[in-house]
Amino acid sequence: MRRGPDWLAHAILGLGVLLFALPVWLVLAGSTQDSAAIARGELSLWPGADGLAAYARAWHGGAPRMLLTSLGMALLIAGGKIVISSLSAFAVAFFRFPFRQVAFWLIFLTLMLPVEVRIIPTYAVMSDFGLINSFTGLWVPLIASATATLLYRQVFVAIPDELIEAARMDGAGPLRFFWDIVVPVSAANTAALFVILFVYGWNQYLWPLLVATDPRLDTIVIGIVKMIAVETQADWAAVMATAVLALLPPVVVVVLMQRWFVSGLTEGEK
Repeated sequence: MRRGPDWLAHAILGLGVLLFALPVWLVLAGSTQDSAAIARGELSLWPGADGLAAYARAWHGGAPRMLLTSLGMALLIAGGKIVISSLSAFAVAFFRFPFRQVAFWLIFLTLMLPVEVRIIPTYAVMSDFGLINSFTGLWVPLIASATATLLYRQVFVAIPDELIEAARMDGAGPLRFFWDIVVPVSAANTAALFVILFVYGWNQYLWPLLVATDPRLDTIVIGIVKMIAVETQADWAAVMATAVLALLPPVVVVVLMQRWFVSGLTEGEK
């Protein structure tokens, strides 16, 4: 017997979509309206008559530089986390050395520490290395990930022992085994992690705010906050236009890697 549509489920799903999409639509509509009207609380649900003028102001106000800074930081954070986490998990999963499990659990325990607990000693280390107010200081402290290490380990321990023995009989060393077998097997998980870690790096606020006071190193998130915190009346249309521009790179990454992202998540559940 064919069942009819589940209207309650559809209603809940529609409400969820509305709650997520409405703020984005308000930003899109606000970016085409008059800033003074927005400051008076007269934000309309419909696009205004100013068109793309706010986008031009945002573009000439430094948005390209901030977007490039955020893009470089997000790519390096995501890439660094994947490289370090995959190698760490590979060592824990396939090598036998003293205190191997202790090392893994010490990595795992860092998940219990909030970022705020670690941020002061991390800042002190970056200061000792002279990396304050440098692009390197924006991303280097953020390239270690206990979560990614844990996820990679779960994938690696599921590799059949027969495959490991076959690689050993063929004379494959650790690096060749890692590159020719482990990396392809975990490709879908790597793609899913890349999407998550890219968005994580893109949305960083607290660390760039502390480590970089040079305006030339402002990320797009920091730039938006500074646009709001001006002493005179903020150009709210330009702020919203900049927010729309800040949405584009993460959306592009998610859309382009959607198939691999879903595949990586579903494979991780098996």
